[in-house]
Amino acid sequence: MSVIAFQGRPGAYSDLACRIVRPGWETYPCRSFADAIDAVRDGKADEALLPCENSLAGRVAEIHALLPQSGLKIIGEHFQRIEHCLLGVKGTTLETIKRVHTHPVAMAQVRSLLATYKFDAVTEFDTAGAAEMVARWGKPEEAAVASSLAGELNGLEVLARNVEDAAHNTTRFYRVTRQETPVDDILPEAAMTTLLVKVTNEPGALYGVLGCFARYGVNMTRIESYMLDGSFAASQFLVDVEGHPQAQALKGALAALADEHHESRVLGVYRRSEFRKAM
Repeated sequence: MSVIAFQGRPGAYSDLACRIVRPGWETYPCRSFADAIDAVRDGKADEALLPCENSLAGRVAEIHALLPQSGLKIIGEHFQRIEHCLLGVKGTTLETIKRVHTHPVAMAQVRSLLATYKFDAVTEFDTAGAAEMVARWGKPEEAAVASSLAGELNGLEVLARNVEDAAHNTTRFYRVTRQETPVDDILPEAAMTTLLVKVTNEPGALYGVLGCFARYGVNMTRIESYMLDGSFAASQFLVDVEGHPQAQALKGALAALADEHHESRVLGVYRRSEFRKAM
């Protein structure tokens, strides 16, 4: 059976996303993002699903540090709507709950629930782990905020669905593997490309990079910067752009980067998610 790795406990939102992206595959929980990447590199998993950004919390900084040096290739993207559920053991009601357990990020996304019912907020290491703890305690005064999958796997009842404050809470994932998959069948207008661009810290350098893409009409959907190896002399940018490197527009932009002595490296070419059409 094929295996897809993720960071978190069984029932985590990444686990749920894996089951949607690769139905029928075995999901492989890992303690950290580094462990999920290693699982693919070591052959324990065929792919990994790594969160790269969230519409509320922003970028997942650790992925930006780990993925470029991992040697893995991005072969797809997935957008997962985050739908928080309030979970409790059998017999729990909103009136019996005293404490709600969940990850700090999730806790910040359910402020209205906490304020309305005057629940005490207790932060835990992750959402699915909080569900496991509540199931193990078996107490009706303890509840968790996690996915419906976490509730199902731990035998908890869903007391309320969609308790998140923002309806647009969505996480974007990169799907990564050891080997690049053929991308010749992807139409240029349906392709996404993720690349790294190294820029020296001098006046106009970033302006020149952006100009290379603008000159050839390449739409940049995301740009994230971070220091390179602790140096203040250069910055590295992770960039998502629309298009295929072999298509005229992006091919011209990449050539222009090289002409202006900006280093670039493609991390993956993949099919654009249908979710983007609804954005």
